[in-house]
Amino acid sequence: MIYLDNAATTAVLPEVAQDMLEVLTATFGNPSSIHAAGRQAGKLVRQARQTIATLLDVPPRNLIFTSGGSEANNQALIGYALANRDKGNHIVTTAIEHHSVLHTVAYLRDRLGFDVTIVKPHPDGDFTPDLIAHALREETLIVSTMYANNETGQLLPISDIAALVRDHQAVYHVDAVQVIGKLPIQPRTLGIDFLSASAHKFHGPKGVGFLYHGDFKFDNLIHGGDQEEGRRAGTENIHSIVGMAKAFQIAAEQFDTNFDKISALNKQLLSGLAGLDFYLNQFGEATLPHVLNLGFPGINQDLLLMTLDLQGVAISTGSACTAGAIEPSHVLAAVLGDSSVKLQESIRISLSDLTTSADIAEFVRILKPIVTNHSLTH
Repeated sequence: MIYLDNAATTAVLPEVAQDMLEVLTATFGNPSSIHAAGRQAGKLVRQARQTIATLLDVPPRNLIFTSGGSEANNQALIGYALANRDKGNHIVTTAIEHHSVLHTVAYLRDRLGFDVTIVKPHPDGDFTPDLIAHALREETLIVSTMYANNETGQLLPISDIAALVRDHQAVYHVDAVQVIGKLPIQPRTLGIDFLSASAHKFHGPKGVGFLYHGDFKFDNLIHGGDQEEGRRAGTENIHSIVGMAKAFQIAAEQFDTNFDKISALNKQLLSGLAGLDFYLNQFGEATLPHVLNLGFPGINQDLLLMTLDLQGVAISTGSACTAGAIEPSHVLAAVLGDSSVKLQESIRISLSDLTTSADIAEFVRILKPIVTNHSLTH
């Protein structure tokens, strides 16, 4: 199989799987137990927390292990909004966010009465800091944006947005799920107050992630025991936490090498498509090379995806969390409009450091005769 859907999830590295297996078989104690088995399990959790904290240059106590990026986003937004409502009732986010942010702020608006401003990009798709500046109010409580868009790879100007918020009462939450493991990031240096991440986007296991938080008051999302410094109840997912820390450490050791490799694969793919009738959905001044969103005029995206799947190629038509649901991309609609024919033509190809030049060459070889076959038209 040629796997080109890495923005949805990545393969677990063998070294990560091996560390996880050793924990599952040899260190199965409950980290909250005071006997030797529990103490050893607790030590592994502390070591993993320290590893991640060091890579982010943050105190270990400011990390909460979660079930993934969606929980981290919910924890930051709901937890802070509920605990600080006396300061304001207004939340600012963007129209191109992941559904775990958009649906969460909709819940805060519809069920709890918060006022939410959803900022659209410029007509050309660019997203500049002034868009957030115009949305800020005195009573704004939270500003939430992603770092890199999961459908287009667009990088938002988070350091500039953080500078806007720095002298405001609002906190700045960044969904960094698509960036962690791909680019170095230090939340405190950038002025980020909350940062969400998910291990399975950087060759770690599914079902585990983390939330970095500043020293703020915020409500718990999950109640029960005193795990995670009293911030998140429930016995820790030890083997997955260990695997996440290992995957992050490996990624951090190869930031530059992997970025250069994926940039070269991106160029190889676009060069291979030369001569075909296609367009790129690429917005803003900066994008991650890991994600290409493109379309072939007149070619139906769902038929193209299924045809490629039958030939052993895995791609996506958009956000992984809407897979199986027939609905247009809200990200592209925010730029192109709800009636654009491109919403039915665009596909997402996403790369990782495990992608090879041979994978790209074979993908292009398979793709070319398919897109020149007009049986896939709307």
